[in-house]
Amino acid sequence: MTLTIGNDLLEATFKTAGAELTSLKSRESAVEFLWQGDEEFWGRQAPVLFPFVGRLKNDRYFVDGKEFPMGQHGFARDKEFTVLTHTDEMIVFSLKSDAETKEVYPYDFELQLQYSVEGNGLLTRYLVKNTGQETMWYSVGGHPAFNVPINGEGEFEDYYLKFSPSKSRILLPLSGPYVDSENITLGQTNTSIAFSRELFANDALIYETPEKNSFAIQSEKSSHKVVVSYDNMPFVGIWSPYPKEAPFVCIEPWQGIADTLDATGELHEKTGVLSLKQEEIRSHEFLIEVE
Repeated sequence: MTLTIGNDLLEATFKTAGAELTSLKSRESAVEFLWQGDEEFWGRQAPVLFPFVGRLKNDRYFVDGKEFPMGQHGFARDKEFTVLTHTDEMIVFSLKSDAETKEVYPYDFELQLQYSVEGNGLLTRYLVKNTGQETMWYSVGGHPAFNVPINGEGEFEDYYLKFSPSKSRILLPLSGPYVDSENITLGQTNTSIAFSRELFANDALIYETPEKNSFAIQSEKSSHKVVVSYDNMPFVGIWSPYPKEAPFVCIEPWQGIADTLDATGELHEKTGVLSLKQEEIRSHEFLIEVE
């Protein structure tokens, strides 16, 4: 089922499968900013990553000595969510633990996706609640893909990523699907980065973002741009599939990352993982603005 929210400036459409954003369109210009999905390149559009971000070593992890299987980015993106609230400008989805999720993730939880339009922006808020009695470990993140070029204006290589603040950030290199923590470098994000296919030859660019950040996709050949901003997501992934010439780039705010090469598999030792005590609730959010 699909549902829409909007105001005079912006229209956002979602599906209950995965609580996934499927369209982000300007009501003034009718420009579609969100990738519309194509299995030739990537069939998803803006999946919700929970209870993990990235790949686990050997697609498994351990809690109190028990092994659990888990695929990349967790299971939320493949679950049917319940709609709790739907107004003109806001929609709230909910996913709760059940017998099926407990087979691969031993915790009782509720994950809410709260989307709201604010001016020319869409606010995405993840609300994570531990509904069980033991400490719960989790990660959560977004994976929205944006059309590049925007509205067919210019070519992929005409666009660039602009960082704010303009300063260097720690770059976490990947070795295969895992973070190579022994070869962390300083990324030159004190200047804009031009898009090219080769930029993504080693998969995603992953940066540490411990403070307020914004990332803009723009071009001198287009009057439109996309800006993703947040202040409480410690990592971001920038990705487009290589060597496919896919007409999109993802800006992915993350609370958590893939396993490191030396990960033990013990969940509480996982880099970037968060914990919630019984009945504790935590929120994480990011804003997408379009012009």
